[in-house]
Amino acid sequence: MKLRSLIFINFVCIAVILVGVESTQSPPFACDSSNPSTNSLPFCKTTLPITDRARDLVSRLTLDEKIPQLVNSAPAIPRLGIPAYEWWSEALHGVADAGPGIEFNGPIRSATSFPQVILTAASFDVHLWYRIGKAIGVEARAVYNAGQAKGMTFWAPNINIFRDPRWGRGQETPGEDPLVTGSYSVSYVRGVQGDCFQGSKRCGELQASACCKHFTAYDLDDWKGIDRFKFDARVTMQDLADTFQPPFQKCIEEGRASGIMCAYNRVNGIPSCADFDLLTNTARKKWNFEGYITSDCDAVSLIHDSYGYAKTPEDAVVDVLKAGMDVNCGTYLLNHTKSAVVQEKLPVSQIDRALQNLFAIRMRLGLFNGNPKGQQYGDISPNQVCSAEHQTLALDAARDGIVLLKNSHRLLPLPKGSTMSLAVIGPNANSPKTLIGNYAGPPCKFITPLQALQTYVKSTMYDPGCDSVACSSPSIEKAVEIARKVDYVVLVVGLDQTQEREAHDRVDLMLPRQQQQLITSVANAAKKPVVLVLLCGGPVDVSFAKYSDKIGSILWAGYPGGAGGAAIAETIFGDHNPGGRLPITWYPQDYTRIQMTDMRMRPEPKSGYPGRTYRFYTGEKVFEFGYGLSYSTYSYETIPLTRNKLYLNQSSTSRLYENSDSIRYTSVAELGKELCHSKNITISISVKNDGEMAGKHSVLLFIRQLKPSAGSPIKRLVAFQNVNLKAGESADVGFLLNPCDHFSGPNKDGLMVVEEGTHLLVVGDQEHPVTIVV
Repeated sequence: MKLRSLIFINFVCIAVILVGVESTQSPPFACDSSNPSTNSLPFCKTTLPITDRARDLVSRLTLDEKIPQLVNSAPAIPRLGIPAYEWWSEALHGVADAGPGIEFNGPIRSATSFPQVILTAASFDVHLWYRIGKAIGVEARAVYNAGQAKGMTFWAPNINIFRDPRWGRGQETPGEDPLVTGSYSVSYVRGVQGDCFQGSKRCGELQASACCKHFTAYDLDDWKGIDRFKFDARVTMQDLADTFQPPFQKCIEEGRASGIMCAYNRVNGIPSCADFDLLTNTARKKWNFEGYITSDCDAVSLIHDSYGYAKTPEDAVVDVLKAGMDVNCGTYLLNHTKSAVVQEKLPVSQIDRALQNLFAIRMRLGLFNGNPKGQQYGDISPNQVCSAEHQTLALDAARDGIVLLKNSHRLLPLPKGSTMSLAVIGPNANSPKTLIGNYAGPPCKFITPLQALQTYVKSTMYDPGCDSVACSSPSIEKAVEIARKVDYVVLVVGLDQTQEREAHDRVDLMLPRQQQQLITSVANAAKKPVVLVLLCGGPVDVSFAKYSDKIGSILWAGYPGGAGGAAIAETIFGDHNPGGRLPITWYPQDYTRIQMTDMRMRPEPKSGYPGRTYRFYTGEKVFEFGYGLSYSTYSYETIPLTRNKLYLNQSSTSRLYENSDSIRYTSVAELGKELCHSKNITISISVKNDGEMAGKHSVLLFIRQLKPSAGSPIKRLVAFQNVNLKAGESADVGFLLNPCDHFSGPNKDGLMVVEEGTHLLVVGDQEHPVTIVV
């Protein structure tokens, strides 16, 4: 019986227990049609525009009723039939009880555990990301309908750039590339909120509300005594323009997220939640954001109490509300807003502005439309949580994310045979909790790597090798003894949440303590080269394993979710052909000499600063961004470009400039959208699976300049697509490129420009020149 079948048999049994009973608890809602005192009020009339309804509701509140609505745990307003509301819920990679808004205490006791985001990103599959978001949105609505949710606003996704490999929360993100991160945000948000994949105009209510965080340049938690509550991120305008801001711009403009969260840290001296230019000028005016803005939890208190940016608590309240923030996760606004009004520092109109944004979101969620059972999402039931469809999707996501980093002499896939023996060794081999990473709720089901591998090989021996992932007390002798007895050895090691997490950054890139000694000892004792499986969010320096003849294969599986063990076993035994690619650069240990607080993306040769991420980093790499092997090989053949010369000198409004490298350029803003669109080019690539196994392959298209100016990327990803191919099969993949979107970059002032010269389109080992004339 296939492992996948076993999973579903077990799933059916557990699903009956977990979601087989209908809830008798009603979800909270306003505008009950049976309540004559409220159903005639204008804010309850669904025929009116939501902006008018929200304005009417706020106009009916007293100041003492308004102020408590500015914090995440908003109380009920009984005289208007408005229930309490909790703004803080989490759904990073599945509906979770990590915030106070969700409780798994009724008929729904668990939710589908998708892989941690960093592994999902390795699939480079926007359709998969959308399907995951949609499944999470369905399960979120089911939890609400069952009366187990106090709110429907979920503070995910985390779309900060994984700038430094030591960051404890890098696991929550789609990686280091702005395009991948932005594309993930669009797919996830559209899925969660109930939009279609293409993002056409949404009809009806929000299925759930997604919130893109943490705005902006947030990627340090606690490193060598420097924490996020005190950190001032010094960021150049150029780095803001092409690294830190693009994911949020895509999330808002294309994903149409209904929420964003301002971060703890300061950026160039200004607290993010008190930055009018960031929250209002950029998000609302420039990017047309229509939603609510929350602070990170207790971030408002830092503005006076820690930073001293505001002279008094009341000044801090004024700063955040005037900047455009709407709701405070915490109690600071509850405690200090009224005194700010009494002292005539804060006009009530600023409170009204925030509350209108907040109540508009609750109305868009359908929570002011009467009983939700008769509404658009009212028929989503507990049976749709942990469904077979969602469990299959979680398993597919884990499969598609796994990255094969090494496969010497085609060690993998291992042979299947009734007589073979196997040893499974390592602290992560049988640790269910490690699989799910952070911000996770109780999963529908766990299957560890050990459990999954045992379904393939009856004669399987196991030893953890270490007392924990920290591996301060290894049992190397016992592990070595087992390794000598068997035909094959699989080592499952890496990190867990004791090593990397929120509020805990790493100080080095090595495996914890004596894990490396365990690996090398077992590998030296084994009859054949061993298989090394790494569970971790951030990269580790495994150069010793990369170059060891005793270690035949290396798999990176991130934190693969509840079904992750099954995906790992299927990959090891060839029931799945790996096709994941690294969404982050894997650096050597030497990289830790760089201060984590140094926010510069671009290298500085004079000082020896090597830069960050694949776009700018000039040093040695253990594995590079986009790297990943397969059991198949793929070849590319490029179809000739529609045009290889672009003339951007035909605009009457654009002017010609010259930079310090004597390279001529023109401004994207001056070119205009119409001219840019008219200069679109198409590149088509024929991809062939030359192997003997069917596989899923990601085609990554990069651009690099033949003669780059100072500060230009080494290369950058401009497009990517997936293709599924049978053995020997070919398919064409096409990319449409816009010169103003794909060939541009920011100057030192952060303004987008297009430089004259030859730009190379890079796919695999092929390069195709495009000349731009300005």
